[in-house]
Amino acid sequence: MKILGIGNAIVDVICKVNDDFLIKNNLTKGLMKLIFDENEFSNLLSNLKIEKTISGGSVANSIVGLSQLKNNVGFIGKISDDDFGARYEEGLKKENVNFLYTKKKEILPTGTCLILITPDSERTMCTFLGTAGKINKNDLNVKAIRESELIFLEGYLWDKGDPKEAFEKAINLSNKTAMSLSDKFCVDRHKSNFLNLVKNDLDLVFANEGEITSLVDAKNFDEVISFCKDLKKHLIITRGKKGAISINKNEIAEIGTKKDLKIVDLTGAGDLFASGYLHGFINNFSQKECLVKATEMSSKIIQQIGARI
Repeated sequence: MKILGIGNAIVDVICKVNDDFLIKNNLTKGLMKLIFDENEFSNLLSNLKIEKTISGGSVANSIVGLSQLKNNVGFIGKISDDDFGARYEEGLKKENVNFLYTKKKEILPTGTCLILITPDSERTMCTFLGTAGKINKNDLNVKAIRESELIFLEGYLWDKGDPKEAFEKAINLSNKTAMSLSDKFCVDRHKSNFLNLVKNDLDLVFANEGEITSLVDAKNFDEVISFCKDLKKHLIITRGKKGAISINKNEIAEIGTKKDLKIVDLTGAGDLFASGYLHGFINNFSQKECLVKATEMSSKIIQQIGARI
């Protein structure tokens, strides 16, 4: 197998609602709310008509993108043996992704993200992580990790205790390891641990400018570049309207953004950027060619709704 993703297995549940539904449930239009109470989430869901479900999660989206580029890929994510768990597994299999986790009945249900679409096309999200964030070292498929050219991890999944042990085991078993820092909140929360991973354990790191600046406490982007060069690793940094940069030891490649795009939804931009770059990397493209493919993929996805091309 070329690439194996390990991440949060989240079912995106798409529902159409009116503004009154948001007001009644104290939801702020356009924002994401993290829900920790299973009953609160179940009550929300019980009043909704499901339009469709998509097997999501950040790394899972990247892995589907890699599959669409005809790479042999797999995914490990913790789900429960319930209705949404079955939908999740079926959804990935339809995308020709090897789902390498054997589900069983868990205490918590399968992780779910309600995507509530109002008549003005705004998306308001409610996420209940469920069992997705409870991954442990026994959930990993050792054979699949050893036989993959590269594993791809997400910062969203990292947490102290069981997930940390799962990360360490996966990294120790892998041939090469890539990771997305995922979110500035994740970086700030786990700064010393993430810095240790970047310095000592990871072969490729994906980050946006805000995440990497926070990680290394840089005052400006020149300091970020100096840090990356000194590290002698392979870092890929997205910079919004300024494009993206790839730093591999002392080699630097840059790319601008595509112009005149009709931007509809930025949801999957980072996930599909990673798909394109990893596709290039695993198929021996140059750094510049990797950036071109990454930008092509992210430019496509932001011109449509959702994180699927």
